[in-house]
Amino acid sequence: MSGTAATSATLHSAKMKKDESFLGKLGGTLVRRKRSKEVSDLHEEGKNAINAPLLPSATDIHPEDTLLEENAERIMLDPSSRENLKFKDLLKVLIDWINSELEEERIIVKDLEEDCYDGQVLQKLFEKLSGRKLNVAEVTQSEIGQKQKLQTVLESVNELLRPHGWTIEWSVDSIHSKNLVAIVYLLVALAMHFQAPIRLPEHVSAQVVVVKKREGILQTAVVTKELTSTTEMMLGRFERDAFDTLLDHAPDKLNVVKTSLITFVNKHLNKLNLEVTELESQFADGVYLILLMGLLEDYFVPLYNFFLTPESFEQKVHNVAFAFELMQDGGLKKPKARPEDVVNLNLKSTLRVLYNLFTNYKNTE
Repeated sequence: MSGTAATSATLHSAKMKKDESFLGKLGGTLVRRKRSKEVSDLHEEGKNAINAPLLPSATDIHPEDTLLEENAERIMLDPSSRENLKFKDLLKVLIDWINSELEEERIIVKDLEEDCYDGQVLQKLFEKLSGRKLNVAEVTQSEIGQKQKLQTVLESVNELLRPHGWTIEWSVDSIHSKNLVAIVYLLVALAMHFQAPIRLPEHVSAQVVVVKKREGILQTAVVTKELTSTTEMMLGRFERDAFDTLLDHAPDKLNVVKTSLITFVNKHLNKLNLEVTELESQFADGVYLILLMGLLEDYFVPLYNFFLTPESFEQKVHNVAFAFELMQDGGLKKPKARPEDVVNLNLKSTLRVLYNLFTNYKNTE
């Protein structure tokens, strides 16, 4: 072997030993890091195990939702509630209502969280419903400006609603943080107070996750929030009548009641060669109600007083409201149902109106 070859072999051997030494050190470092990570993971697992009873298993807690100051709390909608069909229906009804009210403003709402948090839509909606102009900046991009606008809007809303027994379930911070439950509470209260011509789904609830920080530890709990009850309850009409008692104590007799009411109304409408088979749909435009009142009170209702073939929602509401006036003229109390509820095919409201007529005119030939 030549001297050059021997030198090369020696250098190669030395390099291999150096590489082996480096790899050994690297391997040792990786092992130590792995063990350190395992210890860290084990510590984290242990901490999670301790806190596990406080955490709802099916709930996703995003990292930003855990960055809380001591004693602070955050409320989030449970993902399962977001997919609830009745909850989705409620959101759609509210969105359609807002867009209808603000059509002239050319405002289109697609998402309640993203479109209502800055106060702009809520300001325009409140001004339209109340007929009051609020002293706020029209457009505000900064967080401070948005919260100032929300403060003004919510103060006006609360001042209006609180005397009527509404529980204030919203705040500047909850609305601005895009708390959907708080936004829905506010919109439902406004819709009910201003008797919006919409039919809110009844008995809608949502589960929210309340995250609190106590002594450095996150504590969570799942709370059920009732967003809507019945239309009558939300309107504050707590007077109970015979119809309430009938439904509460004998719901199985509902079909019997409907059959009796159909027999009653047809007894009179047959005089005009008219017949009813579906109570909620055939009385929804108000025409049969008006004609029925004329028959019961034995007078002719001039055709120019109502729409004989109503096409729009407003025309139908006009007809039902006019029928209610005729009922009051006949000595009956003002119906507890709203004209809008009857037009919206609310069966309970329609039955209540007809049941009231039945109890007062059942002996009329």
